[in-house]
Amino acid sequence: MTEVVAALIWRDGRFLICKRPEGKARAHLWEFAGGKVETGETPEEALVRECREELALGVRVGEKFMEVTHAYPDLTVHLTLYHAEITAGEPQLLEHEEVRWIAPCEMGEYAFCPADKDILREIGRRFGKTR
Repeated sequence: MTEVVAALIWRDGRFLICKRPEGKARAHLWEFAGGKVETGETPEEALVRECREELALGVRVGEKFMEVTHAYPDLTVHLTLYHAEITAGEPQLLEHEEVRWIAPCEMGEYAFCPADKDILREIGRRFGKTR
C-alpha cells in the first residue's frame, strides 16, 4: 500500500486543487496538493516537502481532516488529508497543469481522482456552500 498525504488549504472560503499533468497516472484529473510519503519521513514532513517541490509553497500542517483507502488498478493508496495553511509563497506550476481555488459548491464542476470522492463528500457535508 502506498502512503499518500494531501493538504486541504483554504483561502477566502475556497480550497486549493491541482490538475495532474499529462504523462502521469490519472492525468488531467484534479486532486489536492500532496504526494507520496518517502521512507524515513513523517506524513507531516512529506506534505511540507511535496508542497515545496510541486507548488513552491511553505505550509504549516495542521490537524488531520480524514483518511481514505482506495484501490486503483495499478496501486492501492492510503490517503491522509490534513488541514494546512500557506506560510510562504503563492502556488506555482512546477508539477501540475493548473491550480485553482474553488468553493465547496463548485466541486461538482471538476473531475477529481477517484480516491478523493469520499473526501469531497465530507467537505460538502461539513462546509456546505461556504467556509
